[in-house]
Amino acid sequence: METVGSPLLWAAFLAFVLGLLALDLGVFHRRAHAVHPREALGWSLFWIVLALGFNALVWRWFGPARGLEFLTGYLIEKALSVDNIFVFLVIFSYFGVPAALQHRVLFWGIIGAIITRMAFILAGAALLSAFHWVIYVFGLLLIVTGLRMLRGGEEVHPERNHIVRLARRFLPVVPRYHGAAFFVHDSGRQAATPLFLALLTVEATDIVFAVDSIPAIFAITQDPFIVFTSNLFAILGLRALYFLLAGILHRFHYLKVGLSLVLVFVGMKMLISEAVKVPIGVSLAVVALLIGGAVVASLLRPVPEPIP
Repeated sequence: METVGSPLLWAAFLAFVLGLLALDLGVFHRRAHAVHPREALGWSLFWIVLALGFNALVWRWFGPARGLEFLTGYLIEKALSVDNIFVFLVIFSYFGVPAALQHRVLFWGIIGAIITRMAFILAGAALLSAFHWVIYVFGLLLIVTGLRMLRGGEEVHPERNHIVRLARRFLPVVPRYHGAAFFVHDSGRQAATPLFLALLTVEATDIVFAVDSIPAIFAITQDPFIVFTSNLFAILGLRALYFLLAGILHRFHYLKVGLSLVLVFVGMKMLISEAVKVPIGVSLAVVALLIGGAVVASLLRPVPEPIP
């Protein structure tokens, strides 16, 4: 399998992303504050335009096929990232994370996600290159995940998270927040704050999401560079998307149905990949139709407001 990402291109892309994150935290969000919808909309548009601009470069440098692969992978990851927002709402509610500190948690959560997803993507690419049958395992995993989501999935219980339980067992934890600090000195020892526990939970749940979402992109392309860059641009826009949609996400009640059907579709695409080659343009159209249809259906048939 020929890949498009040279070591120099990987290094340049990572340096570019780290520079953006440094500007984000060090300049634009240096002071902790609640991110309001108008600000979130501006940042969402920024990350989307940046992703589409990079898509145009991929199209120009490596051809239309790779350009469509990036766009389809980005759309899938962007859609699946909406499911993260439901979980973030539960986590922040459980830990009582103040609105002004939520951006900090998501920022460092994304740093961890970049590292873990790069490891997952490189490992997945190596497995697919060495053992072609792994593609069928990925396909079955996606179908099972999609069907489980269609049935309602599983509830999120941060208090049962194994990593959080281990942290509580081996780390002293103070009961109150201390501004934006993850650790504080308490009675002569270093202690974790609830903000650190919230961050741990976000990181742990992202690993679970990565197990589902990364195989979904491998159904579109097996080029590690295209998989990683499309995945990363979706992650970079996740924080802004959370602050933009958190208050209105309940209105898109059919979205989980659309997401589950996307996973089933890409899983089936993997299972029949040897017998039937689904054109990338068809994949893009199906994914867009499923997600767009779910959004339109939610707006046309809103959930009835509860009677007071």
